[in-house]
Amino acid sequence: MAGIDLHTHLAPVLTDVSALPGVEQDGGRLVVDGARVGLPRLYQPEALEEWLASRGLAAGAVSAPPPFFRQHLGRADAAVWARALNDGVRRATDGRAPLLPLAYLPLDQPEAAVAELDRVLAEEGWSGFAASAGGGSVSLADARLDPLWERLSADGRPLLLHPGASPDTRLGAFYLANLLGNPYETGVAVAELLFGDVPGRFPGARFLLVHCGGVVPAVLGRWQRGLDTGRPGLPDLSAPLTETIGGFYADCLAHDPAVVDLALARFGADRIVLGSDWPFPMGSDDPASLVAHLDPDLVRRISEDNARTLLQPPTE
Repeated sequence: MAGIDLHTHLAPVLTDVSALPGVEQDGGRLVVDGARVGLPRLYQPEALEEWLASRGLAAGAVSAPPPFFRQHLGRADAAVWARALNDGVRRATDGRAPLLPLAYLPLDQPEAAVAELDRVLAEEGWSGFAASAGGGSVSLADARLDPLWERLSADGRPLLLHPGASPDTRLGAFYLANLLGNPYETGVAVAELLFGDVPGRFPGARFLLVHCGGVVPAVLGRWQRGLDTGRPGLPDLSAPLTETIGGFYADCLAHDPAVVDLALARFGADRIVLGSDWPFPMGSDDPASLVAHLDPDLVRRISEDNARTLLQPPTE
């Protein structure tokens, strides 16, 4: 199978951490804001290449994982960090054809995100973009992000939304910040986009949701019921959410075939792609196994065709 994994991670290769307050090198790994970012394979792009080949995958889209989002930074520092992070992701993937880099956009600082997008749009070699869903990001319906959505809509390459750290302090026990917080934060981000009519106003923008769309497949019908019954604070949208959600893709990383089936029903068979979350323990060591219960032709579409369509900007 010459499939594509749309959800893999690597640490950036930083050349001068002395110019980056809060970042240090420690034994070949990075210490970010006092926390050592572990998982040795994050620093081994050759290990990701070997893993992709061992799974029969032709390529993997690479983004920096959440420990590198640093959403507490002010505007100026966020701009400096986003540039250093993206330059580091380019170094980690440079010359490695199977690795497709995604440029990080700091949605917690809209002006810095727009400036960084303008910078990377002038560069070649980026396969798309990545940003935090929820976490410390501003509301994705915030008007300050409209210039970002306008540029992404014109460009056509996807924006991967990866959940940031949930601000809900109740999730500190039982690993709930990951088990529950991650899918919940994706839901927050998608709700802001849909109720803010971002896909309607910027129809060329394409979004990729990890973890099989988080809670979105389960709650989309409830959101529509809220619209249909005129619940307080909800807008008057021109199209039902079942249509608007067509601008979103989701990876298959649900760990439950029934949830994959629900995501297929919600997003559509042409909107599901492979995603492993390599190299993290909550990922999958064989993303194709997550869709193995489906018809073989559909498995091929999910593994290959849908990803290639997403990564290829639409033509006029």
